[in-house]
Amino acid sequence: MNAVWQDFLIFKEPQTNPLMKAKLFFSFCLIAMLSLLPSCNTAQNSPGGKSHSADVIIYGGTSSAVIAAVQVAQMGKKVILVSPDKHLGGLTAGGLGWTDTGNKAVIGGLTRNFYHRLFLHYQDDNAWKWQKKSEYGNKGQGNVAIDGENRTMWIFEPSAAEKVFEALVTEYEIPVYREEYLDREKGVSVKEGVIQSITTLSGLSFQAKAFIDATYEGDLMAAAGVSYTVGREANALYGEKWNGVQTGVLHHGHHFISDISPYVIPGDPSSGVLPGISTGDPGRFGEGDHRVQAYCFRMCLTDHPDNRVAITRPPDYDSTQYELLRRVFASGWKEVFGKFDPIPNHKTDVNNHGPFSTDNIGMSYDYPEASYAKRREIILEHTSYQKGLLWFLSSDPAVPADIREKMSHWGYSKDEFTDNGYWPHQIYVREARRMVGEYVMTENEVLGLNTVDQPVGMGSYTMDSHNVQRYIKEDGYVQNEGDIGVHPRDPYQIDMRSIMPSQKECSNLLVPVCLSCSHIAFGSIRMEPVFMILGQSAATLAVLAIEKGKGIHEIPYDELRLRLLEDGQVLEN
Repeated sequence: MNAVWQDFLIFKEPQTNPLMKAKLFFSFCLIAMLSLLPSCNTAQNSPGGKSHSADVIIYGGTSSAVIAAVQVAQMGKKVILVSPDKHLGGLTAGGLGWTDTGNKAVIGGLTRNFYHRLFLHYQDDNAWKWQKKSEYGNKGQGNVAIDGENRTMWIFEPSAAEKVFEALVTEYEIPVYREEYLDREKGVSVKEGVIQSITTLSGLSFQAKAFIDATYEGDLMAAAGVSYTVGREANALYGEKWNGVQTGVLHHGHHFISDISPYVIPGDPSSGVLPGISTGDPGRFGEGDHRVQAYCFRMCLTDHPDNRVAITRPPDYDSTQYELLRRVFASGWKEVFGKFDPIPNHKTDVNNHGPFSTDNIGMSYDYPEASYAKRREIILEHTSYQKGLLWFLSSDPAVPADIREKMSHWGYSKDEFTDNGYWPHQIYVREARRMVGEYVMTENEVLGLNTVDQPVGMGSYTMDSHNVQRYIKEDGYVQNEGDIGVHPRDPYQIDMRSIMPSQKECSNLLVPVCLSCSHIAFGSIRMEPVFMILGQSAATLAVLAIEKGKGIHEIPYDELRLRLLEDGQVLEN
């Protein structure tokens, strides 16, 4: 019921509009009724009591959090997973089944084992309910010849990933406290740079020798007083090229390819602007700002009739929200289905594609620092936007007939996210807070211009930022800004110190997700496999520190490196 209570808190916030309050009241009533039903098997019960202790406390329910917990358990230490989420796995189990990886050869350790377990899942004929395995073929299985007995599956259904995460916490007997939100105001006890305990809003207290913040938001890190930043740094700060405001830079095809008026009455500024378009100054190229890239839900749709739930008109549907898309279609653009990436069983991982798509541009700025109640309001707004978009594409006369006809074959997957109305339980937080720690990873490390001395993992994906804002150019037409795609030449190393706060700020906290890096470097590092890799390395360092009776900054890198290599981590290309 913690999530219901968090929803109800929104009523106390004066900025909450009446329509949003009505939505929340309906959601509150529905969830309250559902809570009276027997608990589902996927929600592991939390052990009783108000005060709990372990060697390592991990805050978060992400893929990184689970892998970190498994590593602690494998090293023989007691670990507790405190998750604000009901479902484990974050985006990996929340719709992002078309894994962004880059060079798969640099993914090792427990992370590779996770994808191996997914491969084994799909070797079972029972996993292929809506599609023949032979029809899907060997897609997503990497290099079969190289992997041998440790073959992997990189494309998968959300429910399959969640099944693996649940199996891991069961296999390693990891206590999981679900839907436990950190008390961000007074729930972190720090003494002389050492976190003593954390307390959740429900009153549970957790003590440990080491802590890991594996959330997408970095809430524990922030509450502990660790330095961090939000938004884009100026290029001048770290000597970068692709950070900061990127006006005039057009990558990926996520921009307008023809002149489109942003005004309600085309060409008439006095008529007002269309929804989703900023009237503010976008900033100058290379300047820093407070803005974060757009969020979306990675929807799992299906075109299999027996598993399809029809897309219906949302109660709050407002077709004027999509007027700009009408004009995009009128300009001749038709690539709606460009990122309906096929995953097993006739399902998709749907990602943003084109100038107007699932990314809710400009609506994520407040999320990183927002209260829980405000975040839930933002999540509801994103949900409304995307569900409305699906209905628009299915029904609006301005949508080309062939697109509407094709959309009629798609719907929600009946066997995914079954306790959330077939809608993903995790919004894609593409970036939130980023720590400013012992070492800041920048594009210069990603592009191989700077050498990393103490690697704890590797990345290889494109430096990828989705659009950050939609603005009006000086010529009076609309444009998107912030979309970047710059490929590193080779896989690159991620420094141990980038997952550490400054030693003077905290000596027993590790941050493998909201790590210390610039906005554009994070655009590459922020891949789910890398978060898992860093989770394992963070856990290893935490345990070594406990065994030595020292702070995390006092462990010689060579000792950490030796253990990481023993456990299969890949530290060099």
